[in-house]
Amino acid sequence: MSFSSEVKEELEKVVPDSRHCQLAELSAIIHFGCRIEQEESGQKKIALLSENSFVTRKYFTLLKKTFIINGNVGTDKILQAVKILDEGGNMHLLSEQISPLLIRNSCCRRAFLRGAFLCAGSMSDPRKGYHLEFVCENEAQAQQIRQAVCGFEIEARIVRRKKYHVVYLKEGAGIVDLLNVMGAHRSLMLLENLRVEKEVRNSVNRQVNCEAANITKMVRAASKQIEDIRLLQKHYGMSNLPDNLRQMAQIRLEHPDSSLQELGKYLDPPVGKSGVNHRLRKLSEIAERIKG
Repeated sequence: MSFSSEVKEELEKVVPDSRHCQLAELSAIIHFGCRIEQEESGQKKIALLSENSFVTRKYFTLLKKTFIINGNVGTDKILQAVKILDEGGNMHLLSEQISPLLIRNSCCRRAFLRGAFLCAGSMSDPRKGYHLEFVCENEAQAQQIRQAVCGFEIEARIVRRKKYHVVYLKEGAGIVDLLNVMGAHRSLMLLENLRVEKEVRNSVNRQVNCEAANITKMVRAASKQIEDIRLLQKHYGMSNLPDNLRQMAQIRLEHPDSSLQELGKYLDPPVGKSGVNHRLRKLSEIAERIKG
């Protein structure tokens, strides 16, 4: 099962207690997941487009709870429910925005987003990247979802993809917040664990790369210093060097793999890292004059 399906499975089990929240979520499922069809007899019926079992179960659960339906949910009862939810009762607005009255409360907006995600939402595997989106048939739907998401101080954007308008989130923190808003707490914890794991791994990789770069830099510098000292031995003579530089040259030759700090401890008297660096630089300057 994909991560997106796991989120939807969890959301299917979240049923709000308040009727106004149930109406908001049911309205989202009808608007994003249903279509009105007309039979040959002229009678209208509601067709649930999604083949996702989570959407189907949530759809009928909310219908029964919201409209207190006992037994089977017939076409006439579904149509009656849609007329109540559809502003004006004309049953031709399912592709437009739902009534703002249904989502005026914060709790109802949470329910609305939950229903919208069940029908029109998807999420990529967080192990590969962070991306959550709602695919809408028109801009009005997309704007309503975006406004609902932004109402919880979560950044969401809209992009046109062929004939669809897509509301999307790309930031891991924003996706975590939205999962919390919709009530997918188990998925939220799994995503947070993956985010922490990824951040730790990236941090370790950066540290290893930094240390490797430092080691490479130190090895190149030491090789250059030893090369300069060998040149001084051959063309200048170690006896012609001042005592402090001669001692520094001998210590570097004896300890080719040591750091500047370690070299300073071998000197008599010991000197700090900056002092060692200064002496080695003086040796390199003499070597460069000889080369010139």
